[in-house]
Amino acid sequence: MTNPATINMESRNLIQGRWRYLSSSLVTYCLTVLFIMLAGCSEPTIQKLEGPVQGTTYHISYWSESSVDSADIKAGIESEFAAIDKLLSNYRPDSIIETFNSVENTGSQEVGGEIVSLAKIAQTVHQASQGCYDLTIKPLFDLWGFRGDALTIPKDSTILATLKQIGMEKLEVVDETHLRKKQSDLKVDLSSIAQGYSVERISRVPEQKGITHYLVEIGGELKTQGHKPGDKPWRIAVERPLPGEQVMQKVMTLPKDTPIAVMTSGTYRHYFDDHGQRYSHILDARTGKPVTHNLVSVTVLHSDPAIADAWSTALLCLGQKDGMKAANAEKIAALFIELQDKELIESRSESLNTLGNLTIH
Repeated sequence: MTNPATINMESRNLIQGRWRYLSSSLVTYCLTVLFIMLAGCSEPTIQKLEGPVQGTTYHISYWSESSVDSADIKAGIESEFAAIDKLLSNYRPDSIIETFNSVENTGSQEVGGEIVSLAKIAQTVHQASQGCYDLTIKPLFDLWGFRGDALTIPKDSTILATLKQIGMEKLEVVDETHLRKKQSDLKVDLSSIAQGYSVERISRVPEQKGITHYLVEIGGELKTQGHKPGDKPWRIAVERPLPGEQVMQKVMTLPKDTPIAVMTSGTYRHYFDDHGQRYSHILDARTGKPVTHNLVSVTVLHSDPAIADAWSTALLCLGQKDGMKAANAEKIAALFIELQDKELIESRSESLNTLGNLTIH
């Protein structure tokens, strides 16, 4: 007969062995679960896409908690850029806008909803800027040579003759897809609003893929939505508005709870020097000449990139005093930078000072 004490000892050893095995397995299981939990809790990484486009470059940063196909997004972006170029480019004779320009009659022409929408924005900004901002300024750009590599300083008589071709009041919105010239030789240049429109349209590509956190930038003009991983806001730099100086002037920490576009126009970006005189590419449609004031940069923040783009040009055209008056009247959030005696002087519109969750330093 087996000794009961022996049975108890064997049973106890067996139980202890099983407990050690279960304990080890439990620890391994818990560590595995913890590793999975930590891996699942790690912050997503920001994905980046970039490339040459529209005579400049684009950069897109985005992230998502779900898996996305970067190659698919990049293909969508390239397709959109091609469509925008076919629509708005003044350098393509077969673009929609250049086809409109080439038809010299006063009949209604179909240009599509996008161009009509931009024309409506431009009409509003034109009126609010007292005519300083004008999409029909193309003949003046050509006259001064700003489309090429050499400046041509025209005679006053030539400028006056060219001004007869200019005027937003000569461009009529017929309906949601048609425009009409009231003067047959009218020419439209969308460059002052096209980049903003491009930013908005490219932003729709990640949005259509379910991405709600991104920064889209084209040639320094940008739009953000959402925030960076870890609930950190997007932060962007405003360039120091002096020729040849690619350094930071200001840093903006952007709102996380709303989409925001940041558009900057500056006299320091495109200009010609001739016999000690600097000629900015910013032309006043009322005079037909480059602006001569000391306002060198205007940055506009708005939910709509196209509106921000148009207003940044209009306010720069107006100058600091009239520009500030217009920005306050139209509730436009704008940062003005003047160059006075080699010193940069900043001023802010009322709407910029009250824009929520924005810091500038």
